[in-house]
Amino acid sequence: MQPKKIKVLIVDDSISIQTVLREVIESDPDIEVVGTAKDAFEAKQMVNDLSPDVITLDVEMPKVSGLRFLEVLMKVKPTPVVMISTLTKANADTTLQALELGAVDYIAKPQINQKEMFLRYSKMVIKKIRMAAACNISTGINHQSTNIEPVRAESFSTNRVLAIGASTGGTEAINYLLSKLPSANFALLIVQHMPAGFTSTFASRLDRTTDFTVVEAQGGELVRPGVAYLAPGDFHMKVVRSNDQLYTDVFRAEKVSGHRPSVDVLFKSVADEIGRHAFATLLTGMGKDGARGLKKIKDADGFTVVQDEASCVVYGMPRVAVEMDAASVVTSLNNIKETLVEKLR
Repeated sequence: MQPKKIKVLIVDDSISIQTVLREVIESDPDIEVVGTAKDAFEAKQMVNDLSPDVITLDVEMPKVSGLRFLEVLMKVKPTPVVMISTLTKANADTTLQALELGAVDYIAKPQINQKEMFLRYSKMVIKKIRMAAACNISTGINHQSTNIEPVRAESFSTNRVLAIGASTGGTEAINYLLSKLPSANFALLIVQHMPAGFTSTFASRLDRTTDFTVVEAQGGELVRPGVAYLAPGDFHMKVVRSNDQLYTDVFRAEKVSGHRPSVDVLFKSVADEIGRHAFATLLTGMGKDGARGLKKIKDADGFTVVQDEASCVVYGMPRVAVEMDAASVVTSLNNIKETLVEKLR
């Protein structure tokens, strides 16, 4: 008995984009394109008739926008959706809205000029479709407040830094976590796998929706309580110590664990510079980035929290961390905030 193929529905008003995506997707023998739709009306009928495992959805469509279609889809028939977006700063806000509405990931609209670029693009698309087919879109974040009071310290310790790492599904997980944490008690260092141009938009969104002052790190900033420093796309970020003060360091270097920015780069610097006073949490994401760095923090007697499988969109990075015994605590996203605050007491 042959394994069941992953069924994909392509929703895009461009015939040329449909053609390229079909060629890319069907280059994998385990994936098949069961249909193509040029607008939301066609897509709605095809979702009902074909029950696809994954939908690729254009952000910009005529008649009904991709965002509106996504919003309705997630209420009526939740299905893993990968957004097709021009990865520009102008489209970053729309793409982040799509993730907020329930899309699991996004990929760049194909611009194929050379065979080498096509092969690289194909591998990335197939990887994300396979991930989407296996992801958990029914995690559901519990937004009910638990009214945790900040732990009032006489003075803020420059060592009281929480490092956060995430990938697929991480934008909403990070937004939720920051909205619940007492900003008076932590400085935050965050790595979310995102391309250049998207991180500044993400930082602005977090700044609006949480009590933290959230900035895209520039490098050389003094790490201060109540401020969250987000690694910029295509740059690594680490923390450095000078005159017993902590500063951000942003730099270009080779990818680590397949990523730039890399969670491992941040976590390893936190282990080296903060050690037993460090807090770190590894959230939902595909791959293994962050697991080794988290293990280093735990081995330095820092406190490490890993998101559990049930609440992850993709249980990849957290799974590897658990297998490496890098977690002091494994718990749901809803409980991470309580776990961290209780540790402060």
